Amino acid sequence: MSTVLPSVSDWTPLTSKLGGTVILPDHDAYDATRAVWNGMIDLRPAAIARCKSVEDVQSAVEFGRQHGLELAIRGGGHSAAGLGSTEGGLVIDLSEMNAVQVDPEARTAVVQGGAKWKDVDEATTAHGLATTGGVISTTGVGGLTLGGGIGTIMRLYGLACDNLLSAELVLATGEVVTADSTSHPDLFWALKGGGGNFGVVTEFTFRLHPMPGLYGGMILHPRENALAAIRHFRDVALNAPDELGIFAALLHSPEGLPIVAYLPWYVGTESEASFSIEPLRTFGPPMADLTAQTPYTVEQTSLDEGFPPGMHVYWKSHFLSQLTDEAIATIVEHANQAPSPLSATLLETMGGAVARVPVDATAFPHRDAAFNLAIITRWLDPADSDVNIAWARSFFDAMQSFSSGVYVNYLGVGDDSSRVSDAYAGATHQRLRQVKRQYDPDNLFHRNQNLLPA
Repeated sequence: MSTVLPSVSDWTPLTSKLGGTVILPDHDAYDATRAVWNGMIDLRPAAIARCKSVEDVQSAVEFGRQHGLELAIRGGGHSAAGLGSTEGGLVIDLSEMNAVQVDPEARTAVVQGGAKWKDVDEATTAHGLATTGGVISTTGVGGLTLGGGIGTIMRLYGLACDNLLSAELVLATGEVVTADSTSHPDLFWALKGGGGNFGVVTEFTFRLHPMPGLYGGMILHPRENALAAIRHFRDVALNAPDELGIFAALLHSPEGLPIVAYLPWYVGTESEASFSIEPLRTFGPPMADLTAQTPYTVEQTSLDEGFPPGMHVYWKSHFLSQLTDEAIATIVEHANQAPSPLSATLLETMGGAVARVPVDATAFPHRDAAFNLAIITRWLDPADSDVNIAWARSFFDAMQSFSSGVYVNYLGVGDDSSRVSDAYAGATHQRLRQVKRQYDPDNLFHRNQNLLPA
């Protein structure tokens, strides 16, 4: 959305109300605070409101609405499209609202809207419990959950949004409401996959599950065996028990060697895992088998180092209802042409508990997807932008005929409203637009994967 934003000469009405800090362009912390995870995004908001309470969020929303400012809501700042910032508008930064309260008896966790998954994992596993979160621990809880929430243990426990019990949010009017299955049920349905279209979520309540242990890691193979390796991954993944989540990746080792990686995660003990993971090990021999019994918190941070903030990142993706030999050949061909060794192609196995949720039960409709393909290109030099973006787009186009939709959280820079509609089935899309009309008819919250009010 392109718009000419008004200028604000007097921020006193906001700074005087906020318990947190309003950071303006002349503030020493402005450049550090405006930075987001994707180094490709370089936006200069008029101000950043670092909120410490629900009342702070209300004040920021009301000020932004009154002054006609574009609002960007930032939880973890991990959006590949850079949606946690805005040019000339107001960023509502929730990063200081990151508390997690666990009730081990009820098996629930109350999580503030600015928390990251690392905060949740550390708090819940202290009680032998967990819920589905992102595979990068620095990802914000809010953005991931509101878009659906793919994670390592989703095949056993469902998506992040499937474990959402209630949400407290500030609406466009400034009103604070709690949405759950009995209060504002249509809004609650929309929050489970419909993105940040409906308000600023200041608190999530999640269902927790037993975490008896996790066996995971990587099994590495040389890239020249990629075709056979991915076919083998597919066959094992389609027959895996719910306890076993499996991803596959085509990437480069830290030494620059092109490889194929299997990433299995089994919820249980090593002896239980060995039977389920053994089929993966029948392909090979591998270059290395780095799997082991690992604390969940450690495994959830294992990919962080490979996805640090500041790189230029461009993403494209497709859900795949099936992974045919032809699709695999196309994936391997294009992955082998990646211009940057920092790029990666990822296949995430869906199914299990994810597939057993009725398609209309949440706003995440892709319950029949077998796999999710993520095309992730990354580079350091801005001069390399064109060639890397062109590669990702060419790869994406070549996979279009195999696509069954798109994961809204993997929409990236430049994806327009037509791609947003691809994230939702027809009936889901229309229902979301009706909920949008009810709760945000003026589209105040449009700095997101936007749904226009019906």
